This record gives sequence, structure tokens and C-alpha cells, in this order.
Amino acid sequence: MHRTSILIGTLGALLLAGASQAQAPASEVDTHIAAARAAAGLEYRATFVNLCLPAAPRGGGPGPRAGGPPAGGPPATPDRSTWYASPYKVFDNFYWLGTRQHSSWALRTSAGLIIIDTNFAWATQPEIIDGMSKLGLDPREIKYVIISHAHGDHDQGVAELQRRYGAKVVMGAADWEATLKRPPTAAGGVPTRGAGDVTVGPEGTKITLGDTTLTIVATPGHTPGTLSYVFPVKDQGKTVMVAYSGGTLTGGFGTDGARWDEYIASQKKIAGVAAEVGAAVLLSNHSEYDGAYTKARLVQATREAGEDHPFLVGTDGVQRYFTVMAECALASKLRLGAK
Repeated sequence: MHRTSILIGTLGALLLAGASQAQAPASEVDTHIAAARAAAGLEYRATFVNLCLPAAPRGGGPGPRAGGPPAGGPPATPDRSTWYASPYKVFDNFYWLGTRQHSSWALRTSAGLIIIDTNFAWATQPEIIDGMSKLGLDPREIKYVIISHAHGDHDQGVAELQRRYGAKVVMGAADWEATLKRPPTAAGGVPTRGAGDVTVGPEGTKITLGDTTLTIVATPGHTPGTLSYVFPVKDQGKTVMVAYSGGTLTGGFGTDGARWDEYIASQKKIAGVAAEVGAAVLLSNHSEYDGAYTKARLVQATREAGEDHPFLVGTDGVQRYFTVMAECALASKLRLGAK
């Protein structure tokens, strides 16, 4: 027997053993954890660990999380060797502009560019602006910047892109209100909200630019104004639908049952929209959840006959991701006795 076959057989046995153990949960909490574990498989292990295991760290992933300004000074910039990543074209019209820990994206349409999330302020120039130039994109063509949620690791660059290029900003209503209350000294500055900017309410919205339409789904939970999306990209000329999860962690929910219920409902909501459009690519704004940093580099390798795109997980893979999130939240709610 070939060594590869032995490894596959061993892995299969381990997975079957795990499945048999999951069939006899000791409690309702265990039932949900078992469902999440089965959905996670090997691909979404970090999502499962961060959301399902009570002792898991509740940070946004490995690497630097600095970004707030020192007293009276500019935002602190961590050592570049701990976060910098080269930009990559990952689909025909979709580009990764992230750090090793956090993702920003550029979607090219027939009428300009859409930026999805902007990272910390100290990453805006080297990762987004310089990264676009390295990939042959013109930052002056940015028309919209869409923010998944109002946390510094995803939104500190938005004010600079708005100021320099006149980009219109799209944010959830509650997160807009929180952002506008920040002091002028906040890292990256504070974006302004004008007539062309978009405030997304519970009903969601669609953003159309040229030949491309993004469906924006309000998915409150991680923050009150968290947004998730589905949109098309091109893989060697073929349309592929993407589902983008806008917010993941549940730290701080405590025993607030309504907050847990809101988060769970949001995962079911975006999962339903993703299923309707046949989304086969799953993206997050943290590489620990979707493997973006690794997959973006794998895209550059020659794709042999019969091999799928590294980001293609299939419609089932997309659904399993949201199952992990919902089932872990249900387990945590029960464990904490939230009402």
C-alpha cells in the first residue's frame, strides 16, 4: 500500500472515531459542541477552538493587535517583520491586501474599485495603497470602502481612503454612530458621513458598481452594526460566489441571552443568503478563520489539472463554517446559563 493511502486511511479512522464519540453527547452543551466539531473538520479548527472552547483565547488571532495612539502621539506601529505581507491577486478581479493576521480586499469592477475592510491605520499605506500599486491597481479608482464592523483592526484606514480618494463609506447603522463619536485623535482619524456614504440598516442593502453587485446582509452580534456579504468574483473567467463573514468572536456576551440569540440568528441569516446564491468561497477578515494569508500565496502556484482554486471550499464548506459559529454560540449560551 502506498504511504499516501496509509495516511488517508489513518486520517479516516481518526475522523470516524471522533464521529462515533460525538454520537453520544453527555449533555445539551456537548450536543452543540459535537455538531460544531463535526462541521469544522480540519478546515475550521481555529474557528471552533476560539468559539467553542471556554478556555480559548478571545483575541483576534496571532500577531500584533496594537493600533491605539500612545498618549498624545500617533498610532503605534509594531515591528514590520511581525505583520507585513505581500499583496496577491487571488481571483481574476479580486485582490488580497492584508497583513499576516487581518484581511483587506480590493474588488475590481467595470466602473472602479471596492475596498472591503481597511486594517489598522499603520497598515493602510504599506498594505492597501502600496499593495494596490504593486498589483497594477490605481487607488484613485476606489469608489466604495465597505466596513464589516467598527473595530480598529478593520476600520482604522477608512478615513484616510475617504480623505485621499473621495471613497464612499459603507457601514452598519449602529457602527456608524459609534464611529462618529470617536475623538479626532483616534488612530487613523474619523471618517465623515456625507450624502454619498451608505448607512446599512437591519434590512441590508445592495451596492452596484459597474458590472458587479454586492449583497450586504446585516448580521449584528459581534458588534451591533456588523455586516456580512455575498458577491461574485471570476476564476479563470467563471463566476464564483463568495460569502464573507463580517464578525466572529463572542467575548463579552456573558449571560445576555438576547445578544446570543441575535448572533445565532445572524449566522443563520447569512448562511441562508449564501445558500440561495450558491456561495462556494468562504472569507473572513482574520486569516486564522479562513486561511487567507496561506491561500493567497498558494494561488500563485501552478494549478495542476483537476485541482481546485485554493479558496474554493464548495457550497457545503461555506455552510459548515456558519454551522460552527451558530452551534458554538448555542453551546456557550447554554454553558453560561444565558436567558
